[in-house]
Amino acid sequence: MIRSSYARALVFAAAATAPGGVLASDPPAPPPRRLTLGLEAVASAATSDPGYFNDTSYGRSAMRLLRLRVDVSLRLGARAALLAEGRADNGEGGTLSALYLRLRPMPDRPFDIQAGRIPPVFGAFARRGYGADNPLISQPLMYQYLTSLRADSLPASADDLLVMRGRGWRTHYPIGSGAWDRGLPVIAGDRWDTGAEVRIGAEPLSLSASISQGTLSDPRVRDDNGGKQVSGRLELRPTVGFVLGASASRGEYVSREAAGALPRALGRDAYTQKALGADAEYSRGYWVLRAEGVLSQWGVPRVQAPLVTDSVRSWGGFLEARYKVRPGLFAAARVDHLGFSEVQGTLFGGRPTPWDAPVWRAEAGAGYSLRRNLLLKAVLQHNWRQGVRPGSGSEGVAGAQALLWF
Repeated sequence: MIRSSYARALVFAAAATAPGGVLASDPPAPPPRRLTLGLEAVASAATSDPGYFNDTSYGRSAMRLLRLRVDVSLRLGARAALLAEGRADNGEGGTLSALYLRLRPMPDRPFDIQAGRIPPVFGAFARRGYGADNPLISQPLMYQYLTSLRADSLPASADDLLVMRGRGWRTHYPIGSGAWDRGLPVIAGDRWDTGAEVRIGAEPLSLSASISQGTLSDPRVRDDNGGKQVSGRLELRPTVGFVLGASASRGEYVSREAAGALPRALGRDAYTQKALGADAEYSRGYWVLRAEGVLSQWGVPRVQAPLVTDSVRSWGGFLEARYKVRPGLFAAARVDHLGFSEVQGTLFGGRPTPWDAPVWRAEAGAGYSLRRNLLLKAVLQHNWRQGVRPGSGSEGVAGAQALLWF
């Protein structure tokens, strides 16, 4: 995440007893830095993943990644700062993954406004899924796994959906774009949306709300359908080490071109993604426990028989634990699942069938800090899928990662 270090002041205190028992005054604290830079380098390697369980795009895996990330924070005064993040992945050209202005109209009050390519409001993992904040290498399924839905290409029938079960890494439908391309995750945890957000309150209760161009599944820089997403999150910290969160969002996900290719008889209805989420974190002693769940639904047009008679839904959740074995060494594990509602077509004997293939994942590993800013991780991961292609049902993956930051 973009670090908020621009708000931190380095305070040097030197108290000395003056003659006569009077304390000498402390020297004045230096002013906060105007410009702050951060650098993170990640190198991840893993065994083969023939089932594409970890793909974030066609041919790109979250477990096989070389990434250089640069964070920049420019303080514009006591009430404003400009923050940016640039990335270069796998030796490709750099991209600007975040750029936003943060305003604090009342510096002594817990209230700020952010505008631009902004941090996510919905959920918890997307705000801590970077570097050392993620104890494992992969992302939870609901933040990464590619479903068979697309924003630019739409199914005409239930059979069109069912024939693409388990093929989110490369899908194709008859309405809209004719190209084969990746599907949408439930939440695109590795990309940020463009818009504006406000945050009000601090401990024990805070509220965040935003309006943005894309959706949870498809964050965007430029609007592609004339719609907007509204999302919000309520966070409660009832006691030290305990966090509870609740999130909600609604946004139009179908592109203008795909909607324009629909039959005129359907009108120009907005096809939306709606989502509800809940998360919790508890830390005590050497333990950190985290859990999160999301229910999402997408509107799908009813074009031809056999019809998709209702919105298609997905539900996902994970449970994660981390234990500090000794200074510099920790062990971690995560189990998570992604399930899908049923549709009925002529395939699979005409029986009601999940519109995409349900998936389970278990991952365990360890991390060791060679230095304060150099972390090594090793993991074992196993995936299960109710697949439709030979060899896509179950597989194990081993991975390692080196993480260096300044």
